[in-house]
Amino acid sequence: MGLLPEIKNRFSVRHFKDVPLDPEKLSRILEAGRLAPSAKNRQPWRFLVVDDPAIKSKISSAAYGQQHVKDAGAVIVACSTNVEYIMPNGQPAYPIDITFAVSFMMLQAEKEGYGSCIVTMFNESSVHDILTLPYSMRVVMMLAVGEKDEEPTHTDRKPTSQVISFNHW
Repeated sequence: MGLLPEIKNRFSVRHFKDVPLDPEKLSRILEAGRLAPSAKNRQPWRFLVVDDPAIKSKISSAAYGQQHVKDAGAVIVACSTNVEYIMPNGQPAYPIDITFAVSFMMLQAEKEGYGSCIVTMFNESSVHDILTLPYSMRVVMMLAVGEKDEEPTHTDRKPTSQVISFNHW
């Protein structure tokens, strides 16, 4: 079965229990992100784990009041250390690279029994100030992780016939 159970069971969790993350489980989640692929193996990331309630509250405010950011056991702030690399197709690599890493962490969180929610709506400048990040870094996204305090809600997915083709359109 591989990863399919985690992929099928995963949903965006926006209600977390007020409990800290198990350090060993968190370590495995972060390791999954560290091992993610990146363009030319540049590994252009730094992950800042925020588990201090006061700082999570400030980050929640910078994320336009998203409560799940404040309530999560931890928020993993995914930053890019290299925004200059442009792929041959003309696109910057860092948003794709960071997305791979956060996706890997999201699936590992599910495997560890935690819920997660990707956070992309936030004021980057405010997050920089709160976390005293160097301005050479870009905050690409965050991952709220914690013990689920809600029942799974799964949305329908399009059938394979609508999204997969072989050899021609």
